Amino acid sequence: MSVLDFASGLALLAGGVFCAIGAVGLLRLPDFYTRAHGASLVDTAGAGLILLGLILKAGFSLVALKLVIVGLLIFFTSPAATHALAKAALHRGVQPLLGSGPWKR
Repeated sequence: MSVLDFASGLALLAGGVFCAIGAVGLLRLPDFYTRAHGASLVDTAGAGLILLGLILKAGFSLVALKLVIVGLLIFFTSPAATHALAKAALHRGVQPLLGSGPWKR
């Protein structure tokens, strides 16, 4: 096993863990805005790490270039889409959960 294979496997594993944490965050966080924030950050990082692992596996090739393009697309569109969803929810009247202590309802 080479260092490149080890780094690729580590990046794929870390990306999977990040995506799993994002899924748990969708279930555990109290309101729409915190769920959207958590899912956006964690899933963008998870997808980036998974793509990094796949790029390391692909080596210097056309496939790696295509994975970089997909990564850039995710990097720019995911935060913009989350912002648009949050702004639409606020415009629609969905109020954020405010207060102190363990998430009051």
